[in-house]
Order: sequence, then C-alpha cells, then structure tokens
Amino acid sequence: MNERLAAQQDGFLREVDEALREDQMVSVLTRFGKPIGLAIAAGLLGLAGYLYWDHNAKQAAGERSEKTVLALEKVTAGPASAEAAAKDLEALAKDGSDGSKAAAAMLVAGLKQQQGKTEDAAKAYSAIAADGGVPQPYRDLATIREMTIRFDALQPQQVVDRLKPLAVPGNAWFGSAGELVGMAYLKQGKPDLAGPLFAAMAKDKGVPSSLRARARLIAGQLGADPGEDPDKPAEPGASPAQP
Repeated sequence: MNERLAAQQDGFLREVDEALREDQMVSVLTRFGKPIGLAIAAGLLGLAGYLYWDHNAKQAAGERSEKTVLALEKVTAGPASAEAAAKDLEALAKDGSDGSKAAAAMLVAGLKQQQGKTEDAAKAYSAIAADGGVPQPYRDLATIREMTIRFDALQPQQVVDRLKPLAVPGNAWFGSAGELVGMAYLKQGKPDLAGPLFAAMAKDKGVPSSLRARARLIAGQLGADPGEDPDKPAEPGASPAQP
C-alpha cells in the first residue's frame, strides 16, 4: 500500500515538473521570442553576407590575375603592344589588395624602364617606395631600383642614406643594396668602408652567386678578406669545416 502511494506521488510530481517546464518555456518564448528570432535572423544574414563577400572577393582576385596575365602576354608580344600593356597594368595598380596593386605598379615601372623612359620609371619607383600602404618588401625593392636608375645622378651620400638600412647581413636585399652602397663608398673615396662590406657580401650564402662573385673580386682588389668561396667544391679528402 505504501509503495503504491509512493509511486503515485512520484508520477504526480513528474507530471507537475513537466508542466512547470512547459509553462517556463512558453513564458520564455512569450517574453524573449522576438529578440531571439531577430538574433538568429541577424546571424543568418551576417553569414549570408560573408559568403557573398568571400565569393565576390575570390572572383575579383581571379579576374585581376587573368588581366595581369593578359597584360604580361602583351608585353612579351613586342614593342607594339607595350603601350596597351602599360594601360592595362596602370588600371590594375588602382584596384585590388595592397599587394596586387603594388605588384602591378612595379610592373608598370619596370615596363617604363624597359622602354627607355628611365626618369618616368624612377619616379614610379619613388612613388611606390613612399607609399605607406604598400607592403614593405615592395617598398624596399622599389627603393633599390630607383637608386639603381639614379645612381650616377645622385650624390654618393644620398645613396648611402637611402640604402644603408637594407645593406646589412640577413636582409633580403643585402646583396643588391650592399653593392650600391659599396660603390657609393668608393665614389666617396672610402675603400676602408667599401672593402669590408663587399667581403661580407662575398661570405653571405643568402646573396645571389653572381653578385657574390663580383663582391669577392672587388673585396680582394680592396685588400679585404672575402673568406672561402661558399660555392667552391670541397677538395677530395678534405675534412669538413669546423663550426
């Protein structure tokens, strides 16, 4: 008898609990249903917007890449197509991401240089180097190319001031910048500064081999020790160099 009564009470309590939960859910939906619905709708709209933006961004990037390839094909087609290629690249330099615009602008400047428009090319490189929105590697390369074009027209100290921060071991442009700085030192009559710089370039495996070879030759002529040639094959039977 007691067990039956306990079972009945337990069943009654479960029904009351379920009814209470249903009432609480209805109350929550009544009070917060609209805000919850709006939040869900806003989330779905945000997701849809992102997917739309992502699709358009990828599509636009693909179109820019295709236009760049077509412009480069015009460049390789010959001088007759160079002007049309330049116009296409100039348009690309005004649209897209910072990196894609910078790449197009560098191509435009290079094309001007190839056409013999050296002053226009130098100005184009100068503009890229001075643009704070351009990724730093492009700015550094533009600076080097501008200094290369204007090297003979500039005072040696101007070249040193612009390129010395790049002419250090470990920098990606150490070789190109270091060679220009070293030549500027020689124009200033400072072989004591040029020699060690060329020697450092000759020892740096990160510098292109052709540039290392020139640096080794100049360093030797200036009495600086360029060290062992890192490209020279080891002699048979020679023990490996100790670290």
